[in-house]
Amino acid sequence: MNVFLIGYRGSGKSTVAAALSERLGWPWLDADAELERRAGKTIKQIFEEGGEQAFRDLESAVIVDLAARDRHIIALGGGAVLRDRNRHALAGRGPIVWLKASPEALLARIQADATTAARRPNLTADGGLAEIRKLLADRTPIYESCADLTIDTENKSPADIAREIVERLKVSGE
Repeated sequence: MNVFLIGYRGSGKSTVAAALSERLGWPWLDADAELERRAGKTIKQIFEEGGEQAFRDLESAVIVDLAARDRHIIALGGGAVLRDRNRHALAGRGPIVWLKASPEALLARIQADATTAARRPNLTADGGLAEIRKLLADRTPIYESCADLTIDTENKSPADIAREIVERLKVSGE
């Protein structure tokens, strides 16, 4: 069994994965970081060179590999659950936790991350708050259908979110 964290960019997946790892004693992995490591490029470079299709193909290969592990906390990219293949790879491999926040909170978090602009491309011509609102409108039904548990991350620390996940899923490190 694994614990998978899904949600929009800036929802806290990697930070919460680290807090969950500390709480459960399980290793954690960031699927986007693993993808960049394997490709030897940033996500932004992959998009620039091969487009979204090339990125999504690499993402799917990484998700299939990571989902096959056991007793890991895996922070997935914001669009990881868009493909049927990816959702199928996650099915039955552990609970899927959707970390959600308002578009405004997501934007503030994204802007506070100094690495975002260099590593992550805009996914629409608009960028910013308009992009977040549009993509959330598209993705929310998918996040909802995948999630075994939904956690509102606003005004909560990563440690509090990790504690809530452990309590609500009744998962332990043993």
